[in-house]
Amino acid sequence: MLKDTMLYLARQEAIRQFVMHNAVARKAARRFVAGEALDEAIAVTHALNGERISVSLDHLGENVADAQEACETAHGYIEILDRIAAEGAEANISVKLTALGLDINYALACDNLTRVLQRARDLGIFVRVDMEGSDYTQRTLDMVTDLHETFPNVGTVIQTCLYRTPDDVKLLIARKIRVRLVKGAYLEPETIAYPKKADVDAAFELLLYELLEHGTYPAIATHDERIIGDAISYAESHGIPRARFEFQMLYGIRRDLQEKLAGEGYNVRVYVPYGTQWYPYLTRRMAERPANLMFIAGNVFRG
Repeated sequence: MLKDTMLYLARQEAIRQFVMHNAVARKAARRFVAGEALDEAIAVTHALNGERISVSLDHLGENVADAQEACETAHGYIEILDRIAAEGAEANISVKLTALGLDINYALACDNLTRVLQRARDLGIFVRVDMEGSDYTQRTLDMVTDLHETFPNVGTVIQTCLYRTPDDVKLLIARKIRVRLVKGAYLEPETIAYPKKADVDAAFELLLYELLEHGTYPAIATHDERIIGDAISYAESHGIPRARFEFQMLYGIRRDLQEKLAGEGYNVRVYVPYGTQWYPYLTRRMAERPANLMFIAGNVFRG
């Protein structure tokens, strides 16, 4: 119920405007968002690199409705790539296709993503195409699988809450496309997605084992210590080297666990979002973990 409520609120413009212009809420959001400017995100990246933790940078924004803005977003990602290379940061980038114009035109988004991938390939940087709501799943997979033939530096994200996901994972494994495995942060109908958390968790573990054995450097994106422990045990018992996979977590959540895993020699990457369009991202994080909601609400009411 909480998740449904929070994801509903994410779509309410009046609430979004109130929260984004509330100084205390903006300050509290900084726990989960690196800032609004690239300089701030790069500073966070260097700090995490100093803890032997890699980064995936995401300039927040989605559902762009103007073609010029979509093209400017692509240019912005190219600037991020150049900055990563210039700074010598251990980082890659995550992009959303709706930020590149997918709501306007498939070809526009594909052209914009191609420009980003070309620059990333030149610089030797990996690009992760984020998965959005189920309305975009097939188009995202179509674009990634097509472009991967030319740009092996592109990968994507798979959400285990969807019933279709096992077939999608098989396709991506066969194509040797890198996968970030997540549970899913969007409000989906029961006709296409598991309504119960226990079922999502069970699906996550099954696909996790398949990706560990057969995937191309899979990213296990979870803060669930039980699942992380199961992944480690499975890898050890099946002779899967630590270099073959990585754990991914979100900026501002379970920093202790991130540092612990990195200290034990596991590859750890933190998803670091930044930018002015942080409200939809923040509401999804609150929907996932009630503790996040209590942190934000407590700060707002204290203000």
